[in-house]
Amino acid sequence: MESKSVTVIPARKRVGNSKNPEQKRKLRVAAYCRVSTDTEEQASSYEVQIEHYTGFIKSNAEWEFAGIFADDGISGTNTKKREEFNRMIEECMAGNIDMVITKSISRFARNTLDCLKYIRQLKEKNIPVYFEKENINTMDSKGEVLLTIMASLAQQESQSLSQNVKLGIQYRYQQGQLHVNHSRFLGYTKDEKGQLVIVPEEAEIIKRIYREYLEGSSMLQISRGLEADGILTGAGNPSWHTSTVNKILRNEKYIGDALLQKTYTVDFLTKKRVLNTGIVPQYYVENNHEPIIPREIFMQVQEELIRRRCVHQSKNGTKRSYSNNHPFAQMVFCGNCGEVFRRVHWNNRGKKSIVWRCVSRLENTGLFCDASTLPEEVLKEKTVEAINIIIEGKDGYIATLQKNIETVLSEEFDQNTDGIDKRLEELQNQLLQLASTKTAYDDVVNEIYQLRDLKQDALNRNAARQAKRQRSAELAAFLEEQCSEPIEFDEKLNKRLIEKITAYDDRLVVEFKSGLEIEVSL
Repeated sequence: MESKSVTVIPARKRVGNSKNPEQKRKLRVAAYCRVSTDTEEQASSYEVQIEHYTGFIKSNAEWEFAGIFADDGISGTNTKKREEFNRMIEECMAGNIDMVITKSISRFARNTLDCLKYIRQLKEKNIPVYFEKENINTMDSKGEVLLTIMASLAQQESQSLSQNVKLGIQYRYQQGQLHVNHSRFLGYTKDEKGQLVIVPEEAEIIKRIYREYLEGSSMLQISRGLEADGILTGAGNPSWHTSTVNKILRNEKYIGDALLQKTYTVDFLTKKRVLNTGIVPQYYVENNHEPIIPREIFMQVQEELIRRRCVHQSKNGTKRSYSNNHPFAQMVFCGNCGEVFRRVHWNNRGKKSIVWRCVSRLENTGLFCDASTLPEEVLKEKTVEAINIIIEGKDGYIATLQKNIETVLSEEFDQNTDGIDKRLEELQNQLLQLASTKTAYDDVVNEIYQLRDLKQDALNRNAARQAKRQRSAELAAFLEEQCSEPIEFDEKLNKRLIEKITAYDDRLVVEFKSGLEIEVSL
């Protein structure tokens, strides 16, 4: 028996996508370049990288130039927005590239998982990545160990940089410095010093939105009106969404203030931002820039936003939100059980009509009610009758309204907000000094929140008084404009003047927004 013989067949080094390992051809080499900011200095670095690698690849006789893939001004912490990087990977997978060269690991990826994922994906296709700065070739046996270490360091560097940026932003917030994307901010732009300044024609749009909302229009009606008039949003879009109107009505920047850090980044790799519900500090800057909306009007809008969320709550817990689909929506209430009246299309023995009925007679509210049904035409007729009553006796009613205005003006407004502001300033200084003392720090934080609530309550009360005075003045002005001739029903006038109608079996009590009440018999 012949002795066993073993012959070693050495591995043939293979690089690239070639299906025929014996095929002799040049390596198709591509380079990847990236800079993460748009500054002039980085832009020159970007151009230098492209020029360098173009010449470097073409100067090698064994290489074939397969292109330069370059992302300009894109972060390396993830690959979602790096279009050129993703295109390069696709080209590699398609068999059009045999080797990739890049300046350093941090240029390729600052996310360790992403870096290793794509390196291994390319290795499966026998495509090496050469990192010039670290002198690492991913096809070497020691390559992945070194790569893991260096990629982790690159990610740590990115995390440290992110933390430094956060600290810098918080410091600017503490100084009251804010950054606003004014290119999409309706009503404002920035001057050469970076300060917010009013754009007059856009400011009129903001004032219109606030005015129409307080006059009773819904956000949908405001949106449709703006679209009908060809008015563009801050982003230049002809379509208005109710969410856009909602944000404008809640934005404190329109009164000259600014709440900073409304959102925060939860992951420096994904750049995901979430609403700040007290997890990180916020900074409220008062009188930062010129306001478009008076503070009193803004507070009235905030009160109206709250009121419309729940206009009425039934005894069984059912909440009824604001509706503005017809002239008397959420305006007529039952004098017997206190429930709201609902509009009903009635077909009584073939005769169609529109009536208003107490919801206790239409659904289970937990209350028994036998309130009479009101035809809509009767409601219109009696509402107009109430308006004509005050027009007919306008001299006496104007005197009453003027007296109401004087009474409101004589009421003591909550001016103690100055004292609250002074105490808040003292607490801000304590907050910085006591940051290391947990118990004392929490006590100061709790007092700050209590004082902010007190200040908000005072501002709300002042706004309510101001609104009451304003409504009385508006009704007085309306009466002064009227002649003695009776008027007819007008939907807009009805919404403008009437606050509430209470329906009894034999009468209606019409309450005007000024607080004036007129009783008309049925």
